[in-house]
This record gives sequence, structure tokens and C-alpha cells, in this order.
Amino acid sequence: MNGSTESRAWEAFERSGAPRVTFSWARARHMLPLVRHIVAEVVVCREDLHRMHPEKADLDDRRRRLGWPQRSRRYQLQEDITTTERRLAAALEELKGLGVVILDPATGEVGFPTMIAKRRSLFSWLPGEEDLGHCYVADDPQRHPIPAMYKRSEARRQA
Repeated sequence: MNGSTESRAWEAFERSGAPRVTFSWARARHMLPLVRHIVAEVVVCREDLHRMHPEKADLDDRRRRLGWPQRSRRYQLQEDITTTERRLAAALEELKGLGVVILDPATGEVGFPTMIAKRRSLFSWLPGEEDLGHCYVADDPQRHPIPAMYKRSEARRQA
């Protein structure tokens, strides 16, 4: 993989450090409610940190001239930031422990490592999607629908 043809999904997967787990489509779908909950925590924590950091930076810049209410707010923000960073780290670690890869923390896109047609792949899920219906195939930066043939063969194996 190199340069402009490299997939952002595969970059995230390769550096994730997640256990090398291979998910069947059925297993990944079964885990989706739990993953959905964890991803929601990741997205909320990132949004909260994005909101808190600028306010904290402003108060830090003016720390020598702050009155007590603003100093108190500065201390509270630091505690809130620390707590939120811990929650975020715990959620990311939980995903990693499950073998799920966070592909884009800002959107909450995650990947479930798998094999499709004997090629390394990732089932892809984004918040707001009801089911697991997309994938990335190694060295292809495009997100594709999971092939119907793959879904049928999975269903036959589960029966």
C-alpha cells in the first residue's frame, strides 16, 4: 500500500493494534448492538472534548487575571477533560479488545476484520445505519455494499 491509492480504512486497521480476529458476517451483526453503544460513547466524548478544549485554552491564557468564578470554572474544566479523556480511552480500549477497529473516530465508523472472497476485508458500520451492509476490501479505498452472494453463503453456513 502506498500513496494516494492507500485506503484510510486500512491505515486505521493496520495501526489499530487490535487483536487479529476474523469476524463472520453473522458474528459481526450479533455484536452490533454492543458496538453501537460503545461507538456512541466515543462520539460523545470526542464532541465534549472538542467543546471543552477551546474554553479551557482561553481560561489558561487569561489565568493570571481571572476572578474566582472563572478560576473555579478552569479547575472544573480540567477535571471534566481528564474524566472525558479516560472515558474515551476506555471505550476505544473496549473496541480494541473486541477486535473491532475504529476507522474514523469523528464519524464513529468502525470495521470488523474478515475475509471476503479470500481477500482481507473489513465489514464497515457507521452510526445511523441499521445493519451491517458495507465493507472495504484490502487496497481499495472505496466502501462497497457487502456482496449478496457472500450474505447468502453466510446464511447457508448458519443454517
